Amino acid sequence: MGKRKSRAKPPPKKRMDKLDTVFSCPFCNHGTSVECRIDMKNLIGEASCRICQESFSTTVTALTEPIDIYSEWIDECERVNNLDDEGAEA
Repeated sequence: MGKRKSRAKPPPKKRMDKLDTVFSCPFCNHGTSVECRIDMKNLIGEASCRICQESFSTTVTALTEPIDIYSEWIDECERVNNLDDEGAEA
């Protein structure tokens, strides 16, 4: 008589790395000075610099992470800079 086959253990689950919640400021370039806060009650996300007091607010969803708010701030800064560059050339 043969031995019963044992059931294979499932592979261990991979853990997701934590995303950053503090970033460098696009205005004063101070590292780890921008902190992102998400207010799910009012659906508002805010990124603010502790050094130069610059801030950015945007609407959030249930899936929004702090990196998303910071990325939107950077994108908005680049958009405004591009508008200024086009206005200066004309």
